[in-house]
This record gives sequence, C-alpha cells and structure tokens, in this order.
Amino acid sequence: MLSFLPAPLRGVLATILLFANTLIWCWFLFIAALVKLLLPFKPVRTVCNLVLNWAAEAWIACNSGWMWLVQKTEWNLKGREQFKYDGWYLVTSNHQSWVDILVLQHTLNRRLPFFKFFLKQELIWVPVIGLCWWALDFPFMKRYTKAYLEKHPEKKGQDTAATRRACEKFSDVPVAIFNFLEGTRFTQAKHDQQGSPFRYLLKPKAGGIAFVLDAMGARLKSMVNITIHYPDGNPSFWAFLCGEVPKVVVRYHTLDIPREFLGKDYNSDETYRLGFQQWVNKLWEEKDAELGRLHEEFPPSK
Repeated sequence: MLSFLPAPLRGVLATILLFANTLIWCWFLFIAALVKLLLPFKPVRTVCNLVLNWAAEAWIACNSGWMWLVQKTEWNLKGREQFKYDGWYLVTSNHQSWVDILVLQHTLNRRLPFFKFFLKQELIWVPVIGLCWWALDFPFMKRYTKAYLEKHPEKKGQDTAATRRACEKFSDVPVAIFNFLEGTRFTQAKHDQQGSPFRYLLKPKAGGIAFVLDAMGARLKSMVNITIHYPDGNPSFWAFLCGEVPKVVVRYHTLDIPREFLGKDYNSDETYRLGFQQWVNKLWEEKDAELGRLHEEFPPSK
C-alpha cells in the first residue's frame, strides 16, 4: 500500500512498526510468564500457555500486517496446504539470511504450531528475552562435550534425560520444533572454507536434529523440509524492511521420519549415526537440486 514511498522511508516506518508491535505484545508475555512462574499448577499453566501462544501468533500476524503495508513482495509458495495446526513436526530449512525467520513466520503462522527452538541452557539468563523463551516453553538443553564426558563418564546421558524431561510438556500439546541444519547462514566464503559438496548449501549438521528426535521420542513422526529461494540474491534485513525484496519463493515438503531414527543415541550408536548422516545428506542433495531448478525457473528480476 505504501510501496510508492522512498525505500529508506519505508525501512524507517517498518522498523518503527516492528518495534511498536514487539513492545505491545511483550507485555502479554511478561504478565502470563509471571503468573506461570508464581502459580506453577497445571490448570494455570494450561491457560497461560494458551495466552502466550496467542500473543506470539498475534505478534507474527501484526508483523505480516506491516509487511503488507510497506512492501510489494511477490510470494510464490507451494506445499503449505498439507499441514495440520494440531500436529507435531520437526521443521528445517536452508539458511541464507536473517530474513528467513520472518519469511517462515509470515508464511506458516497458524498453519503449523508456533515454532519452538532448542536453546542452550545458558540462554535462559539473557535479560528479558530469556524469560520470554522460558514462558513460551522453548526447551533448554545442556550438552556435554565428548572431551568432558571422557573425564566425567557419570554425566553420560544426563543431558538427553534433562532435555527429554523438558520436552514432556509437548506430549499433549502440538509443537513444531525448528532447526537450521546448516547451523549458520550461507555465504560463499563459508561454502569455500567448508569445501561443501553442494552448490547452494553448506554441509548439514545432523547431530542437532538427532538430539531432538532422541529427546522427543516417537511423538515427532513428520518432518517439514523447507527450501527458500530469493531470485534477486540473499537480502539483508534492512533491505527487507525497505521493501527491496521483489520476490520470495518457498517450497514446503512433508515427509515421514524413518522410525529407526526415533529415540536413538546419536553419540554412542555408530551404526545409527552413520545411517542418520546418510539420510540427512540425501535430503540435502535433493534440496540442492531443487534450488538449482528454482534458480532456473525464477531468474533475477533486475
């Protein structure tokens, strides 16, 4: 609607709207989090969780509102119609820009359950946002390094057990656990440094989602594998705020997670680890080929 404005002005307006939107909805999170902390009873927690998820999804919906207001981005989306809002999913995507998060939230809000990320236990102490993560039931995990476990073998398995306990709250509540398999944003420098065998992707890190599948047991049976393509190049966050992303192409694929990969110990079971890595690499080979096709189908507009 306001795409006629100069790009820098649109960027400033979008930034103000994003900040104001966050400021408004964070109070719902803080109040519900405080009640949840002071009254840790299941009926109270259930009501608080409904309020928290509603507020988080409303925040995303309002972000979609300012995106519609200041942008004229063309969205080419395929595969979303198969999702169930009341399902349990493991979700992954290629990672090229900070814009990816807004793209995923904008296109999947209220189609999938609100995304939850596995976070390092230390992040719970981050001012303000750590409380929000805790209130929204983001699972915090404590991982021990292989070197640490060699010195303290009695700690073996405790990290997984603690994370599994943290995930018990999802046994009756639909959830979408999200993980960027590449672990970091794609750049050509990182690609060359890794010696990645893929053309458009960094090497996937299988350990992260293996840990999720171990902690969540058989509840997570489906994976949503998402491919994002920006025909005019990977945008900066500021460029997106300014409405300078002409087109976004997203493909969504739902697949069953092989049952032999559920509830296994990735670190200690070598046979499972190798098989799981091969499965993940196969997914990445297919994603790389799909990105190649999308580059041909949707060339740069400039």
